[in-house]
Amino acid sequence: MSETIRILVVDDHPVFRDGLVTVLGTQTDFDVVGEAAGGSQAVEMAAQLTPDVVLMDLEMPEMDGVQALTAMRSHHPGQRVIIFTAFDDEDRIVAAVAAGAQGYILKGAPREQVFQAVRSVHAGNTLLEPAVASKLVRRASGEAAAEPDSLTPRELEVLRLVAQGLQNKEIAERLRIAERTVKFHVGSVMGKLSAGNRTEAVTTAVQRGLIEL
Repeated sequence: MSETIRILVVDDHPVFRDGLVTVLGTQTDFDVVGEAAGGSQAVEMAAQLTPDVVLMDLEMPEMDGVQALTAMRSHHPGQRVIIFTAFDDEDRIVAAVAAGAQGYILKGAPREQVFQAVRSVHAGNTLLEPAVASKLVRRASGEAAAEPDSLTPRELEVLRLVAQGLQNKEIAERLRIAERTVKFHVGSVMGKLSAGNRTEAVTTAVQRGLIEL
């Protein structure tokens, strides 16, 4: 039996929020433990309920999603947050990822993609919708970046799979290598890119044009 994933849903539109809760409820491994209508309420509920994953909009009253995300992670650095929004402009995407969002998906995405994002982020991975990643690439194309230590072909291969949301075990199976070898490559990539976590490694690589999604 799979582990139950406890989810906090944050959106200031009641009709959309209700619909999202209903859709998430179709999955036997999901448990929506709370609903918040704004950023301030979300921060309070995250502290009280300690959800596994927060699924949160960006534009909300009182405190927006980036501010709420920053506050959540200041109190609980391990909090896993997916931004689920209609906004796909570069500034918002960069701000959210820089604040620590492990996922960024757009409203209107297929429900299966939402389910995948929740499960992937819960497992400690990163999931950026391709359309979102392309925005980061376009932003990076106009910005100079410091030359990183060279990544090997295998490291780039592993990093691309990390960006797709695959776990170490899945990457090992895909590449037919040992899981401990994948772990070593991920650690090496994070070190070369001066990244504190997998999300930051993917974001940095996309911004520098090292990988495309």
